[in-house]
Amino acid sequence: MLAVAAVLVALLGLGVAVVLGLSHFVRLRYQGRIVPLAGAPEAPLALVFGAGLAPGAVPSPVLAQRLDAAIALWRQGKVRALLVSGDNSAPFHDETRAMRRYLVERGVPDAVVLGDEAGLSTYDSCLRAHTVFGANRAVLVTQRFHLSRALFIANSVGIDAWGVAADEGRATPWRYTLRETLSRVLALAMVVLEVEPGSLNSRPPAAPR
Repeated sequence: MLAVAAVLVALLGLGVAVVLGLSHFVRLRYQGRIVPLAGAPEAPLALVFGAGLAPGAVPSPVLAQRLDAAIALWRQGKVRALLVSGDNSAPFHDETRAMRRYLVERGVPDAVVLGDEAGLSTYDSCLRAHTVFGANRAVLVTQRFHLSRALFIANSVGIDAWGVAADEGRATPWRYTLRETLSRVLALAMVVLEVEPGSLNSRPPAAPR
């Protein structure tokens, strides 16, 4: 009985070590491409990932932080367009529309904002940015805890991507660190297996709304 328990503990330990090792690999793979906003390279567009809505169908504080950073990139001439990618699969949860409204209300021309309503995940957002919207080079805008995974996916699916942390200089809550440890391993598996995006919609919107 003790021998069986020892084997199980050893296997569990091995599994944890593998998960941590793979997560660490993804975290470090494109770490050098995380740059401060002022040092971001020029690119055709910035890809802004959705992060939920607050009551009143307005961007959550995390999402607003990302949108503010994207606005700064556009105002500094770093990017020519902003691609907002959100999950609109649930009724009365139009993330992309809320993101667009937030940007336009703050002076970004409507014609500059592109919207992907099928950004069901970070993987989907990156893959669709490349295959549907034709992005070959982009600046990714999200919080630092999320950037490592987003950069790994984007660069793996064909985008020459750099990342700007919307929360630059701020501490990362521990719960996000824990979640990303597992999410990075999942991202690696999806890239290796070349998983299809969750939505089969292959056409970008004909015009900004």
